[in-house]
This record gives sequence, structure tokens and C-alpha cells, in this order.
Amino acid sequence: MSGTSLDGIDVAAIVTDGHRQVTTGPALTFPYSDGFRERLRAVLGGAGPAADITAVEAEMTRQHAEAIEQFRARHPETPIDLVGFHGHTILHRPAERRTWQIGDGALLARLTAIDVVADFRSADVAAGGEGAPLAPLYHAALAGNLPKPVAVLNLGGVGNVTWIGESADEILAFDTGPGNALIDDWVRRHSGQAADFDGALARAGRVSAAHVARFLALPFFDRKPPKSLDRDDFQGCIPQDLSVADGAATLTEMTAAAALAGTRHFPSPVREWLVCGGGRHNPALMAALARLLGASVRPVEAVGWDGDALEAQAFAYLAVRSVRSLPLSLPSTTGAPSPVRGGRLFPAAA
Repeated sequence: MSGTSLDGIDVAAIVTDGHRQVTTGPALTFPYSDGFRERLRAVLGGAGPAADITAVEAEMTRQHAEAIEQFRARHPETPIDLVGFHGHTILHRPAERRTWQIGDGALLARLTAIDVVADFRSADVAAGGEGAPLAPLYHAALAGNLPKPVAVLNLGGVGNVTWIGESADEILAFDTGPGNALIDDWVRRHSGQAADFDGALARAGRVSAAHVARFLALPFFDRKPPKSLDRDDFQGCIPQDLSVADGAATLTEMTAAAALAGTRHFPSPVREWLVCGGGRHNPALMAALARLLGASVRPVEAVGWDGDALEAQAFAYLAVRSVRSLPLSLPSTTGAPSPVRGGRLFPAAA
């Protein structure tokens, strides 16, 4: 998994039947170098010459192959039969029936000598769905024995939530708004750091209520789900007139307030929020969520999940569902008119 936070490659192994049986295995993260992160950032939105995008795609694919080989070397006890390769989203415009994840599945299959499933989102978008989020079926599989209703909030570059009800088919999912992207971009622009580590800037600043109110007035929050976002959809909400600390505090509050705004669409209130993704490492953001949501807010580790590996695990799970011709999305998770199969298989021997 290469997520919208641009931090690196997550590799995670699971054993699964693609239904309710999931046994999680080891996981590792391989950070991107600063240079490659900037080359990847430069092609977001599909901008620039096609040759540049092709070069970044090939470089990223080779880095995934190297990550898999390092994983196998460190965990020889864990055989890998299939790889789910999400690639990296550089453009997501489902209203235009467009979604673009760079990553060469055929090249990865050749380099690793393992069958690869890639291109997870295109079929859903072509069918009229949002193409995101795709992790909800995995969340539901993991949450089988948890008290419900429960919400799983993923705070990567974009925030998304999975509401899971009492029965197996009660699932609602949608993007809530920005996750870490606006905070990261603000801090990077003003301090050169990659993120607001430990929420230090946000905790030193004051929230601008006026900026938050303008943000929450955007029509996105009233749109009924399922709905999804591109990483840069809220760039216009980044304040231009605040100090570094006040801007970090305000953007952190916006991210938490977006999650709260999502609750207006829940079929019923949840007993608990379980938070995964990099945002759960930000104490200022977690405190804002706890203050606003009015329910228990805990990192997913509290119920035995690995929040750093969860997205990578999800695409391993979806890869198995793909080769077994099972749906990757439901009308209640992406808005497609019916459950949609997806993914493309790239055999190692091809």
C-alpha cells in the first residue's frame, strides 16, 4: 500500500479465505526517500509530461518489488502466494468516471515471481461507484465479534469511515473529509517538516472558529454517502492568514469536525470509534476527535488490530476476493448500483 500521505510502502501478510476468516501476519513499512517523495508529489493530479508519470510509476513499482523481497528475507517463515498491489492514486474524479492509480502490475509480477492483483478501483468507478473507500469489507470482517454499531475511522491523507451495524450486511462507508493531508501540507510549507509530529504545533496554536465554520459550510458535508474525495479537494480551505501554530490547530480541528459532520449520515449512533492510519499518532487530533464525537475514541490497537498495517492488509484481503470472483464493493460502500467485482490478475509467468 502506498497511501495519500506519501510516507512510504506498507507491506503486510495475512491468511484469509476472503470472507470472515482472517489471520494477520507480520508487517513492515519502507519509507520513501525525500527525493522520490517529491517526484511522486510532482505527478499528483496527473500533471506534467506523460514520460515523467511513466518514469515515476516504474520507479515506484520497483520499490514495491524491493520492499516485498526485503519482507520475504526478514520473514522466510511467511510464504506469499498472492500480492495485492494498490499502486498510488494520483487522480480521483469518480464524477467524471476517472480514477488513476499508478503502478505496473505486470512488472511487479515479473520482478517478484508472484501473481499480482492490481487495478482495484477502475471497475467500481466504471459501474458508477465512487471507487472508494475499499477497505470497509475488510473492516467488517475484522469487527465480527466487536460490540456494534462501531465506526472505523481511517486517517490517512484523506479521512474515511466505515459504519458497521449489528448484522453482517449493515455497512455504510464514505470519505469524511481531509485526513492528514492539509495538516501535512501546511507544516511542510511553513516548517519543512513532513508532519505535525506529536501534534506539537496544533497544541501550541489556537483554532480559528471562522475558518472551521467556512469549511463546514461546504456542500460536500451535506451530500449523502457514499461519497469520496481526491487528496487535494480541500486545498482551498488552507488558511492564508494564520500563524504556523494557529494554522496547524485550525486544520486539525477541521479534520476532526469533518468526522463529526459524517455522523449525520449514520443509520444509528455508534458505541465506539476505532481510529487507524497515521492520524491516530497525532495526540492533538485524537483529543479533538474525543472532544467532538461524544463517544469512546481509541486507536485500533485497543482491539488488537495493527493500525499501521490495516490498509495493506485490506488490499491483500481484496486480492483474494478478486481471484475468487467476490465483490470488492457494495452499493452502501461506494454507491455502485450493485456489488462490484474488481481487480486485474497479473500472473507471475506472463
